[in-house]
Amino acid sequence: MNYFCNPLNLPYKYQLFPKGDRASANREAADPSMVLFNGRYYLFVSMTGGFYVSDDLLNWALHKLPENLPAYDYAPDVRVIGDYLYFCASKRGPFCPFFRTKDPLSGEFEEIEGTFTFWDPNMFVDSDSRVYFYWGCSNATPIYGVELDPKTMTQIGEVRELIFGDIEAKGFERLDDDHTARKTQAQIEADALAMAKNFMGVTSLDQLSEERRKMALNYSSANPYVEGAWMDKIGDTYYLQYAIPGTQYNTYGDGVYVSKNPLGPFTLAKSNPFSYKPGGFINGAGHGSSMADKNGDWWHISSMRISISHNFERRLGLWKAGFDSDGDMYCDQRFGDWPMKIDAKAWDKPEWMLLSYGKAVEVSSGVGAENVTGEDVRKWWKSDSPQSWVKVDLGCERDVRAIQVNFADDEIETDLPAGAELSGQAGARVFDDRKFVTRWILEGSIDDEIWFAIEDKSQTETDLPHDFIIREDGVKCRFVKLTVVELPYNQNVCVSGLRVFGFAEGDAPAKTSGVTAKPDGDLDMLVSWKPDSAAHNILWGYAPEKLYHSYMVFDKDAQNIGALIKGEPVYVRVDAFNECGITEGDVFKVK
Repeated sequence: MNYFCNPLNLPYKYQLFPKGDRASANREAADPSMVLFNGRYYLFVSMTGGFYVSDDLLNWALHKLPENLPAYDYAPDVRVIGDYLYFCASKRGPFCPFFRTKDPLSGEFEEIEGTFTFWDPNMFVDSDSRVYFYWGCSNATPIYGVELDPKTMTQIGEVRELIFGDIEAKGFERLDDDHTARKTQAQIEADALAMAKNFMGVTSLDQLSEERRKMALNYSSANPYVEGAWMDKIGDTYYLQYAIPGTQYNTYGDGVYVSKNPLGPFTLAKSNPFSYKPGGFINGAGHGSSMADKNGDWWHISSMRISISHNFERRLGLWKAGFDSDGDMYCDQRFGDWPMKIDAKAWDKPEWMLLSYGKAVEVSSGVGAENVTGEDVRKWWKSDSPQSWVKVDLGCERDVRAIQVNFADDEIETDLPAGAELSGQAGARVFDDRKFVTRWILEGSIDDEIWFAIEDKSQTETDLPHDFIIREDGVKCRFVKLTVVELPYNQNVCVSGLRVFGFAEGDAPAKTSGVTAKPDGDLDMLVSWKPDSAAHNILWGYAPEKLYHSYMVFDKDAQNIGALIKGEPVYVRVDAFNECGITEGDVFKVK
């Protein structure tokens, strides 16, 4: 198989949180650090209890973390220094240790005693072999940097403050979905009081010390979380990447600053945020890492949000990335949750179109059937039974090349496993290491009477909530039917997307007409167009040939873009697409 589709097809791990005398369960994987080490790709991810290994970026094998590594510490960072792979992760309070190994698969990691504490770490080795370290995760403090002694991991010189949030100049740093949060001082104080009541047991902010009161107000403010640092160097330029504004928003993305010195001063790059995916089936593209593969091609991997069962209910996304001739860093997310060929180039059009959006759905029971083809991972059909079926009518016979089967978790409650102890830096939890399987049968039909198997996983031993099936030679069918056999916790079936891709006969949509972009202050613009029957990709950038940012929308004729940078020029193009093809729009400058 030469294709993948976001969210990545991985066995995302369940965690259990206390809920009365039982536990709630949800899956999480985020904050990925991906590196090439000794000819293999290694992927370390928050709340996974292990790490993934791949030879080709397509097929990943999960290996359990050795006992001496902190599995419950967030944002694991890995970097290659010489013959070693170095590891560390976040811990507030106690000093954070470092670990290293020459062979991660052996399970033998040597510990290097920590001498300071940090959150969201990133280690970087320069071309002169000097080692630098970056960290930070707060809406009240910046991204920090310091040089480290490569033998002892102790600090050399002073810690420097490198990146601060600035919601007055950078629209993409503002909070909430589509950057719509506008908190008044009264709202900030109300939110701070609510937090103080929940976590500090007080009924008034006046009952807090000045330090704790300031902390509560800072964490309740409109400031973004500045977090998830990652450093790369191209030529003589350092690219310090960081995540904003919060992992629970569709606007979670990665920005980048540049400098000629690893400890700055840093300047905001002109093309920002370079990783940003607010639209489409699954949103979010923040707190990630960037890497050149075996062929020298660049990739960016980061966190994608669901955030329904829990704010930290997240998945992983992988995209083509790179640096243009002017040194601008980019990430191709125009069709960022559609099938992608592993050897395609950035900005290549997708080979197959989405055939299932808005199509008729029939289900065995339950509510929300329309969500199966609604292109929103945060909404789903929920059946009345653990064994159920759902059928999508594509309208007429189609040439199907790929199907993504997406399961959701809806208010799962379970008993804690015997002997389980709740722990973790971010609240009491425990990994559920019991064996789970996700079993189903996928069938196709032309007439809704005679059915044939597309994929039979009724006996599988895998647990894949976003399974991805490829049929490169094509399958002719009009109807696609999913019959669920078994799910974790024997839960009632929940499907957020039975997404079908391939070819449809017909014409691509007409070029989008009547396109306008009206600025609203320095940081927002309302992009609108004449209503039509197509779906749309809104593209923008600071130059007509650098439309590196995108927002995919369905059934809309307008969308506010709140990710602008004060004082920077903006060029816009609106492309139209349907199940038959893509029609590019005209580029124009926003006045």
